[in-house]
Amino acid sequence: MIVAIDGPSGTGKSSTSKAVAAKLGLSYLDTGAQYRAITWWMISNGVDVEDADAVASAAGKPVIVSGTDPSHPTITVDGVDASGPIRTQEVTSKVSAVSAVPEVRALITDLQRSIAAGAEHGIVVEGRDIGTTVLPDADLKIFLTASPEARAARRSGELQGADVHATREALIKRDAADSSRKTSPLAKADDAVEVDTTDLTLQQVIECVVTLVEEKRAAP
Repeated sequence: MIVAIDGPSGTGKSSTSKAVAAKLGLSYLDTGAQYRAITWWMISNGVDVEDADAVASAAGKPVIVSGTDPSHPTITVDGVDASGPIRTQEVTSKVSAVSAVPEVRALITDLQRSIAAGAEHGIVVEGRDIGTTVLPDADLKIFLTASPEARAARRSGELQGADVHATREALIKRDAADSSRKTSPLAKADDAVEVDTTDLTLQQVIECVVTLVEEKRAAP
């Protein structure tokens, strides 16, 4: 069972995906963390992330390993735990530029496909282009949405003390960058089920997705 969950930042993708995977005994993969990891590596190694050629040349150097236990997802870069460093504001501000480079997307997409193929009991994979590009044959595709205001409130809550208005503007800017890039843009797959999380609690979103997965499992 492969479940693809896509959508922009702040819609509850990560929390929902982890909880659904844990509840149903599936593996879990946060694909955004992989793009953050390669961005962090680029910054740490002095690569100019605005120079697409430089990013493309360096893309194959770091070794990124994702742990897929939903109760304790891990990510390492060249054997170093990167789970904290990849969440900094510097990485957040530069990840769109790095992830727009076709060579980066090709490498990370191959990595994601190999992880999904190796998940013995099935996997929940969350990101921005999973249902459209990475795993177009996923058993179930879900696209989470929410109003910019709701997403900004959630994200600024995660980034304690962040300004909601500034966060909203940053989210809208990131959406525009991710939706307009030439390679694997953020988009809803034609056969995805759309779930608007604006007025739902996290628990309600989780229950909704679990129900969708169970219905899919039960279908002939």
